[in-house]
Amino acid sequence: MDTLISLGIALAIVFFVVLPIVAAAVKIVQEYERGVIFRLGRLEGAKGPGLFFIIPFIDRMWKIDLRTVTMDIPPQEVITRDNVTVKVNAVVYFRVIDPSMAVTKVVDFIRATSWIAQTTLRSVLGQSDLDTLLSERDAINLRLQKIIDEQTEPWGVKVSVVEVKDVELPQSMQRAMARQAEAEREKRAKVIHAEGEFQASKQLAEAAAIIASQPTTLQLRYLQTLTEISAEKNSTIIFPVPIDLLEGFKRVVETAASTREPTPLG
Repeated sequence: MDTLISLGIALAIVFFVVLPIVAAAVKIVQEYERGVIFRLGRLEGAKGPGLFFIIPFIDRMWKIDLRTVTMDIPPQEVITRDNVTVKVNAVVYFRVIDPSMAVTKVVDFIRATSWIAQTTLRSVLGQSDLDTLLSERDAINLRLQKIIDEQTEPWGVKVSVVEVKDVELPQSMQRAMARQAEAEREKRAKVIHAEGEFQASKQLAEAAAIIASQPTTLQLRYLQTLTEISAEKNSTIIFPVPIDLLEGFKRVVETAASTREPTPLG
C-alpha cells in the first residue's frame, strides 16, 4: 500500500513539476521566425528555426517574425509647397533583418515604423508642389523609401517599398484642373486644325502652279469633274465651260461687230 502511495506521489510530481519544466525548456521556432534569447536579462542572441532548448526560469525568449509586413499609412493632410491642401495615404513594405536589434533598440518596431512613415510622408510631400506630386510619383516614392529606411535601420528594420496610393484634391482644385485639361484639349484641336489648313493651302498652291504651267491639266480636271457628276443622280447638272472658249467667243463677236456696216439714216 505504501508503495502504491509513493508511486502515485512520484507520478504526481512528474506530471505537475517535471513535465511543465520540460515543456518550458523545449522551444520550436518556425522557418520564418527567430527566437531572441535573454539569460538573466542579458542578450544571448537569436536562435532558430527548428527545435532548441532554453533554461526554464532563467532564459526568456521573444519570437520575431521575419516576413514582410504590409502597413497602410492612414490619410494625412498635407500642405504642398504651392499652398494646396491635399489628403494623401500610402503603403509601406518592411521586414526585420536583425531580430536582436528589433527587440533591444525599440519598444515596438511596427508602431515606431508607422509613426516614422507618417511624419516623413508629411515632410516630403510638403516640400513638393502639386504638379510634382501628381506627375513624379515614382521619384517621390523612392525618396520616401530612402528616408524611412535610413531612420529604421538602427532598429534592424529594412523598408523595401513605399507607395503613395491616393491623392485626394479639394473640389475647387478638381474643377480648376478639369477646366485646364479642357482648355489644353481645345488648344491642341485648334493647332491640329490650323496645321491641316496650312498643309491644304500648300497643296492647293502647288496644284495651282502645276495647272498654270500646264493648261491641259485644267481640261483634264474638267473631264474628271464631268465623270463624277454623271455618276451622281442629280436633277441639275452644272457644266463647267473653260474660260478660253468664252474668250474665243468674245473675240468672234467683237470682230463681227467691227466689220458690220453702219445703217444709213433715212
